Amino acid sequence: MKIYTGTGDRGKTSLFSGERVSKSSLRIEAYGDLDELNSVMGAVASALDTDHKELKEEIQSVQAMLLDAGAWLATTPDAASTRFLKPFTGDPAKWLEEAIDRMNASLPELKQFILPGGHLSASLAHMARTVCRRTERRTIALVESESGGGGETMTHILVFLNRLSDYLFVLARYCNHLSGKGDLLWVT
Repeated sequence: MKIYTGTGDRGKTSLFSGERVSKSSLRIEAYGDLDELNSVMGAVASALDTDHKELKEEIQSVQAMLLDAGAWLATTPDAASTRFLKPFTGDPAKWLEEAIDRMNASLPELKQFILPGGHLSASLAHMARTVCRRTERRTIALVESESGGGGETMTHILVFLNRLSDYLFVLARYCNHLSGKGDLLWVT
């Protein structure tokens, strides 16, 4: 199978739902940012020490959720192809909340701002958090640009992205905790 097709050489690409759109459209920007986020999440998992297998698997579960969300972002709301997509509900956000609570239980209380950094996995988790925030902003812009507001699925994706940035903040702290580095406190 060839990777290159040449069909995008003039600045257009195809959505999952079949439409051809500009590569600079809000929809492409949103799922492109989501793809970038997924790549940074992979780097976080790769930077973890080998003895943190369960955490790597948890991150890979989040990556799968991102692919599910990306499929919805790559499909126009009323397209017939939505029937082929895995439903995106409120469950991923709830799953993230449970993971946040679990990690947070082993961390010291945060009483001041911290600097992104520490262990490489923590630094990458902070990078993922900032990419997640951008992805959320782009997805909000997409939803606001569409009549009908994107529906229930898009609402669930927005909640998921918001919760994911919280997860990534706690994950960064947790990665530093696991490596024995602790948080880098902001000293004014």
